[in-house]
Amino acid sequence: MPRPTGRVLTLLELLQSGGTRTVSELADRLGVEGRTVRRYVNHLIDLDVPVESVRGRYGGYRLAPGYRLPPLMLGDDEALAVLLGLSAGRRAGLTTAERTASETASAKIRRVLPRHLARRLDALLDALAFTDHPGELDTPDAEVLLTLADAVRHRCPVSVRYTDRDGRRSERTLHAYGVVAHGSRWYVTGHDAGIGEDRTLRLDRIADARTLPGSFGPPAGLDPAQRVLSAFVTAEYRHRVTLRVQATAEQIRAHLPDSVAKLEECASEAGEDTAGGGWLRAEIRAERLDWLPAVLAALDRPFVIERPGELRDLVAALADRLASHARRG
Repeated sequence: MPRPTGRVLTLLELLQSGGTRTVSELADRLGVEGRTVRRYVNHLIDLDVPVESVRGRYGGYRLAPGYRLPPLMLGDDEALAVLLGLSAGRRAGLTTAERTASETASAKIRRVLPRHLARRLDALLDALAFTDHPGELDTPDAEVLLTLADAVRHRCPVSVRYTDRDGRRSERTLHAYGVVAHGSRWYVTGHDAGIGEDRTLRLDRIADARTLPGSFGPPAGLDPAQRVLSAFVTAEYRHRVTLRVQATAEQIRAHLPDSVAKLEECASEAGEDTAGGGWLRAEIRAERLDWLPAVLAALDRPFVIERPGELRDLVAALADRLASHARRG
């Protein structure tokens, strides 16, 4: 859209918000001179938009009372925000009636969007996955998000400028598998062509994204959300914890979700009771250990700490404190 046309539409949106807007205020919001504002107003009048001129000390421009604007005029960022909100609402478990309203609202928005933007937003919704019920999400850069979604849909490489957690900046070529909302952040997971390994990147650390020529084939059984969770489980942390727990996977997952612990079946050790069910091994990566004793107590299932020894000491200390509190009664 040519820039003057975009400013004319912005002027219409400002007037639509109600009240009288001074020429200086409009000029400041549009980044133009006062005479340019008057020219844009004339453009709106030529389009049969009834803009009224208000004289006097507090004069300016306003829309004629009772004028009804077209039913929907959204910019790219606004349309993205609305459709993402509707998608997250459906994912959060709305009732049947609310879900129907959400779907019909999405359909109405798509019908009036410019074709190119509708295609890009559809690509984003197709590429988007949630690891859990979404909470209050950080807002990613709209253009980065849409570009990555296009790359996911069309299986084309994308170049991104990325800043890691240590502040190091790099330009990477990514074969993006999917965009995932996890916790309060957005992630893109894919294959980093420069190092030949899969990577999960935070969108708020991507400064720029652009698609590249070419294409790639995704791996079989692709599940972007699961890949993001696996990346969290295997990431480098200060402590590597290994436990054996006599419990079902569901019982363990109630306290240690996929993003925290990796579970695998294991045989019971000599002398361990198997009457209460089988044993599972849980591997956890953690920066701190102080939260784990309370989680293990909440599990209320037999467990054996394989490593580290420091965790055994913390669990024993918690048991002593609880026993001391109980004796006080």
